[in-house]
Amino acid sequence: MIEGIGLEYFLILSTIVFFTGIYGFLTRKNLITILMSTELILNAVNINFVAFNKYLYPEKLEGQFFALFVIAIAATEVAVAIAIIISLYRRLKTIDVEKANEMKY
Repeated sequence: MIEGIGLEYFLILSTIVFFTGIYGFLTRKNLITILMSTELILNAVNINFVAFNKYLYPEKLEGQFFALFVIAIAATEVAVAIAIIISLYRRLKTIDVEKANEMKY
């Protein structure tokens, strides 16, 4: 099924997902939404890893291993970010980015 789909379609999908993540990261003020946008960016990278691996080296699995590594790092990043967001919410009763600079002290 995937053999009939060209590499350019995966790159177009990855580009759309990547720039959706960039747009969400730069325009949102909610920390949870910013975290979700970061996940979109990482998923676009995973699409590229898997697509290039399939079309350049179909007999090897390096792209899939890199994608799994990125997913593991993303899970760790989410755990740390959620802990920081919960701490911020307990202290300030908001998760607005503009109020986050008050947590310095």
